[in-house]
Amino acid sequence: MIPTYNKVHNKFKLNNSNYTHQELIEVAYSFIKEGKPFERALGDFLADWLDSKDYIKTKTSGTTGRPKTIRIKKQAMVNSAIATGNYFGLKPGDRALHCLPTQFIAGKMMLVRAIILGLQIDVIDPKTDLQFSTKKHYDFCAMVPLQLQFNLNKLSHLKTLIIGGAPISSCLLQQIQPLKTKIFATYGMTETITHIAVKKLNNFQHNEIASVNHFQTLPDIKISQDERDCLVIEAPKLSKDKVITNDVVKIHSETEFEWLGRIDNVINSGGIKFFPELIEDKIKNKISNRFFIASEKDETLGEKLILIIEGEEKESLTSVFDNLSKYETPKKIYIVPKFIETTSGKIQRLKTLETIK
Repeated sequence: MIPTYNKVHNKFKLNNSNYTHQELIEVAYSFIKEGKPFERALGDFLADWLDSKDYIKTKTSGTTGRPKTIRIKKQAMVNSAIATGNYFGLKPGDRALHCLPTQFIAGKMMLVRAIILGLQIDVIDPKTDLQFSTKKHYDFCAMVPLQLQFNLNKLSHLKTLIIGGAPISSCLLQQIQPLKTKIFATYGMTETITHIAVKKLNNFQHNEIASVNHFQTLPDIKISQDERDCLVIEAPKLSKDKVITNDVVKIHSETEFEWLGRIDNVINSGGIKFFPELIEDKIKNKISNRFFIASEKDETLGEKLILIIEGEEKESLTSVFDNLSKYETPKKIYIVPKFIETTSGKIQRLKTLETIK
């Protein structure tokens, strides 16, 4: 029997305490009135989740177009939680660590998984350098790449960790290889209620290494491409409509795809199409500061590739472009003191470019 959104699992615990549906409503309002900022966000979501409506409102991140506020059915969120629980083998009584902002879908879903699957969840301040008890061991956690980078020495306390929000660097990928924690990258968005596909990042067998760049879809997910080669997702248990993304992919099988880049970032220089993300991946170990590849108008090429680096002064760029072809090599370099970001910490490329024009 499939759980419904208006039920609280009897094994559910929040910060070591059991709560009924009504008690959880009272806890939500206590967080809203008296909590720290991250606890107020937690309270706001719990109040929305526990009200009489069958949906919540949340903002999209822009994967399928301009960010907007949409309604998501609560039962679809339950279905997503069950799919994640089944895939990662989560069971009632397992411990989860919640260290993401609850304002966004990934943070909301950590709570829904706990409530529906009966997890014992500890909620902590979603900072970069996480502060949690090393006396406990957790079965499940979700982080963004920056949190992974700053908390490598604490991962021994986590059994399974999922990473979302942005790709991780190849340097960080190498650092996590010897760790016993099972770490996965996720692909998803608000419209699909977080991840619809995952890929292993460590604990590889020899025959798995070749497919490290390929995402594997969860059950009941159908993938295809539109005329732009962008990913189209059919997930009837999560959304009644097809989800048409702006992510260019290469499909390897009915359940396997490779992410290439964003269609809205694609650059046409001299008649050749370049995906900035693929170029960035080739040089990310050679630049210590944050950076991204973009373009500006050029009379000869139409668009020319440029490199934008965050910082106060130009670092040594000797041999940075050794791995690039002459066509991929940026024709100009700009230094920007501080990148413009979204509220979730993602770089706003277009707005950052406007500061150098």
